[in-house]
Amino acid sequence: MQYRAVTILIVVLVGIAVEVVRAGEAIDLSRAKVVVRGTEAPAVEQTAGLVLVEEVKKRTGLEWPLVTQWPTTGPVIVLTSGTAEKVHGRALPKHLLQQSAEGYGIATEETAGGEALIWIIGADPKGALSGVGELLRKLRWSKGKAALAEPLDLVTAPEFPIRGHQLGYRTTANSYDAWDAPAYDQYIRELALFGANAIENIPFQDEDSSHMPITRQQMNREMSRICQRYGMAYWVWTPATVDLSDAKLRAALLAEHEAFYKDCPKVDAVFFPGGDPGDNPPELVMPFLEDVSKLLAKHQPGAGIWMSLQGFDERGVDYFFQWVSEHQPDWFTGAVGGPSSPPLASLRSRLPGKYLLRDYPDITHTVRSQYPTCWIDPAFAFTSGREGPNPEPVYYSTIHRVTAPVTDGFITYSDGIHDDLNKAVWSALGWNSGADVREVVADYCRLFFGSEVAEPAADGVFALERNWSGPLATNGGVEATLSLWQSLDAQAPELRGNWRWQLVQLKAHYDAYVRARLLAETEYEREANEALTRAKEIGSEAAITAAQQALDKADRHVRPKLRANIFELCEAMFKSIGYQTSVEKYGANDPQRGALLDFVDHPLNSRWWLEDQFEKVLQMDTEDAKLARLEVLRTWENPGSGSYYDDIGNVGKSEHVLRGEWISTDPMMLHNPNPDFMWWDDGKSRVRPSWISKMDWPLGLRYLNVDPQASYEVRTTGYGECLLRVNGERVKPVADGREMGDVKQFLVPRALYQSGSILLTFDVPYEPGVNWREVSRLSEVWLIKE
Repeated sequence: MQYRAVTILIVVLVGIAVEVVRAGEAIDLSRAKVVVRGTEAPAVEQTAGLVLVEEVKKRTGLEWPLVTQWPTTGPVIVLTSGTAEKVHGRALPKHLLQQSAEGYGIATEETAGGEALIWIIGADPKGALSGVGELLRKLRWSKGKAALAEPLDLVTAPEFPIRGHQLGYRTTANSYDAWDAPAYDQYIRELALFGANAIENIPFQDEDSSHMPITRQQMNREMSRICQRYGMAYWVWTPATVDLSDAKLRAALLAEHEAFYKDCPKVDAVFFPGGDPGDNPPELVMPFLEDVSKLLAKHQPGAGIWMSLQGFDERGVDYFFQWVSEHQPDWFTGAVGGPSSPPLASLRSRLPGKYLLRDYPDITHTVRSQYPTCWIDPAFAFTSGREGPNPEPVYYSTIHRVTAPVTDGFITYSDGIHDDLNKAVWSALGWNSGADVREVVADYCRLFFGSEVAEPAADGVFALERNWSGPLATNGGVEATLSLWQSLDAQAPELRGNWRWQLVQLKAHYDAYVRARLLAETEYEREANEALTRAKEIGSEAAITAAQQALDKADRHVRPKLRANIFELCEAMFKSIGYQTSVEKYGANDPQRGALLDFVDHPLNSRWWLEDQFEKVLQMDTEDAKLARLEVLRTWENPGSGSYYDDIGNVGKSEHVLRGEWISTDPMMLHNPNPDFMWWDDGKSRVRPSWISKMDWPLGLRYLNVDPQASYEVRTTGYGECLLRVNGERVKPVADGREMGDVKQFLVPRALYQSGSILLTFDVPYEPGVNWREVSRLSEVWLIKE
């Protein structure tokens, strides 16, 4: 591992002569005893010892005893923290002692009897717990067995002081609201094992959930106690969803704050989002937070106040920085960057040096988010929603390495367990931004699935991420990934009750089922269009009937066993971890919030739109009108020889759209515009799918080998304005429909493509203050050869 060479160098330099267990030999720890300081140790250090023995017992059944004297036989694990040079009279290896907060050192030696001796020495109690996490992540375990594949020799400390995750106990979450205090305790413990040191709750935003086993007030207190137990900072996210200019509403909100601070055992930080939700200008926010700070100091001395600039316009951002620079308030701790905030680098450059900067990255949402999955196939966007299982270690590790350097750390935005792997990756990179993400994922699989399947499971996690890469129809790896996870499931049936195992299995099955449906339903639509080609011969009504019969084939599920497995996994996950994959069946708060089961049969072709169009055609007055409209429908995506069609937001139907840099060099998608997906009618809109997927705006579309002697026109659909350029020259529309589904037409002057190629580009309309749902956008483009 990365630290190993550095640690060996340290040992040589300080001249410590230790007899280290020879590399390459497995170190059997099945009979280990854990030497601790007992009640003289700080509480978090005592917790670290309990965590070690409890987590080993859960996995192996082994009962490692906690002892306060040196054993005479068997392997020994010594756990301590602080600067003392001895424990129970034995000298500690000096090279493991350090002063860096939360750091730890681990070294492997031999006892006098030739058994393994493992030192875990934390710089402080939280460091001891992190050292325990290191050992547990590297442990090779199975029932009745625990071993290390090689010695551990490292000294390490966290790179970023803030490393946390939001776990709000609220109805919006797709799983957290179903947890009791022990479930939160276990999950927070497991985050700590990957180096996390902060948890953010949402104490009084949203209504209560029917899933909640205890009241929010009770859970607010419990989460505070849990964080204290593990040495974690307890943050709270407290938006103002009321008008702060209303004196009564303002006073009521302050009273709510004070009641919470008074009731809670310990609060370390308060985060106030400027928007999302909330719509108060900084002129009202800053005085309000100053009043909050007085209440906080009264009941939670030492706690800090943070705020984000989410939703602030340019004037509001300027006002905030001017106010902070002029007042330099001591009660203000730092700024938070997040979705719809100014860029982190800009925040850091404008923030006075005395204040900290924390990131609030969205690692939980796949679409309509701060970091949408790059060029995801619409079939996934329409079915997995915003909060389907989304392990994306490559993408999020890239995001972290680009955004983290200007910050003091992060607390991620999460609304459920579907992003669990992403939390582990961010936690590990918060400790060491240079960590090998493959090793992080392998550690995750080893800790939660066991060493026998850890390596192939790690490969399977990366394969799950690749399921979402590129056109789904041609991604044969999706089926191979399912086969891998099915084979692992057969190999380790004991993991079927493990919710993390259920989660990766659900994604593997769901992705494969979506692909199978996409392939089948694409064929059904082709058959429907083929039926429409016979309309003149057999009549419009008969053609429509035949086309409808082709589309109706989707009602016969293509892979019923695979579909049944998905339902079984969703049921299992609701029972095991409270994951709410359906609004009706499992009480999900919103169709977007992880309710992927409600979209398992969502059409992946234009079936709904075509059915509605057929109804309109049948009501037309003349057969000629019916036939003309059916021809338009039939040729919508197939405009004929020499003509081209692109569904701009569909990675599988946009071959002429120019792509920019990939995420490795452009993770924020600044130079490679990313498709987006509108949300209408709770995800069940019957419009053409190509109008739901869109882009604002593509780099361009390029057509090669066009005929210089032919006449061409460009047609587009979308919404609002379309400022088109053909080979750099602005072309005005001869038809300018502005509503969704309306067609714009542009005649292309022949002089512009005498070179034999056409490049279409788009000027971005100037639309200040327009909501993102109403901005102009592009959905489809045709180049029609007349």
